[in-house]
Amino acid sequence: MRKISSTNYHNQTFLEEKCALNELIHLLSKRWLTEVLFSIEEGNSRFSTLKEDLKYISDNILADRLKLLEQYKLIVRNSHLGEIPVRVEYSLTETGLRLSELLDGLCQFSEKEMEFPG
Repeated sequence: MRKISSTNYHNQTFLEEKCALNELIHLLSKRWLTEVLFSIEEGNSRFSTLKEDLKYISDNILADRLKLLEQYKLIVRNSHLGEIPVRVEYSLTETGLRLSELLDGLCQFSEKEMEFPG
């Protein structure tokens, strides 16, 4: 988290106010966020199946990314309270599905059109 008095903070705030795309890019640049989104789209709806699919992600980061995706209304968290233990499942919202489709297009573009050094 950036200090509010830092130049970085002021720069990021300026960019986010200039265009909402900058805020989205900042969100998507968080490590693992897009992979969690894609994994949910592929049908991995529970914490344990997401963890299996993304084998190198830590529990803390996965929990944080799920909270962020929920906060931005890209996923919805469904708790089945009638079950013991309570079963929690995640699914994409319509917005999350549209974003995932756009990101898939960007992935295809980057694979076909871009040449990255290294």
